[in-house]
Amino acid sequence: MSIPAPDLAVPARVRRLAGDAELVPAWRNDYGGLTFQAADAAGIRFIKYGPHDPETSMADEAERLRWAARFTPVPRVLEAGSDATHEWLVTVGLQGESAVSPRWIADPATAVRAIGAGLRALHDSLPVGECPFQWGVEQRIADAAARGIQVPDDVRSPPSVDRLVVCHGDACAPNTLISDAGAWTAHVDLGALGVGDRWADIAVAALSTGWNYGPGWEEALVAAYGVPFDAVRMRYYQRLWEAT
Repeated sequence: MSIPAPDLAVPARVRRLAGDAELVPAWRNDYGGLTFQAADAAGIRFIKYGPHDPETSMADEAERLRWAARFTPVPRVLEAGSDATHEWLVTVGLQGESAVSPRWIADPATAVRAIGAGLRALHDSLPVGECPFQWGVEQRIADAAARGIQVPDDVRSPPSVDRLVVCHGDACAPNTLISDAGAWTAHVDLGALGVGDRWADIAVAALSTGWNYGPGWEEALVAAYGVPFDAVRMRYYQRLWEAT
């Protein structure tokens, strides 16, 4: 993911969804999807728009957001739709800045603590027994195979489950929002949310600290989450993420 240039051309569909609101580009993902912030007298909204994603759809995300919103701070869905080539999702803006905003890139110690604490709070809040979505190893390997990905043999035999939780599914640093005081406030981009081992999320969150803040933050992330460092599960779930 990256922050687009301020003068990015606004797709016609986004302009129609925004009405007269002022639009500011917020994110661009690896599949060409764009997120815009829309601001007017009614408040802040975010509009995601892009080609159909081979991994998760915005309809999937809308369904998961509506479910998770009963238990933890996530964006409230205003509208979701699609046509033959593209899809879109409109949500209410939430308090806090992305953990990879310039402010938090400059203060990685605070950002990493917030990401770890926020991930633990998410896992503790979402009820496994009520979750209709799956993100376990078997499901992820099957999904990858359906997209034509040949998963290496070394990731087909996972370690035993430490603790089943409802995983975020993309617990990378940008998807935690942080308040001015340095505490997590909410999570975004829950299109892959589902039940799995908590290390599936912890490992990805730790991996992303290296991408966003540089090396040396994995142990701090795990400490902020509040569990002993588990090198075996950490490495396995990072390999699974890379492979799928």
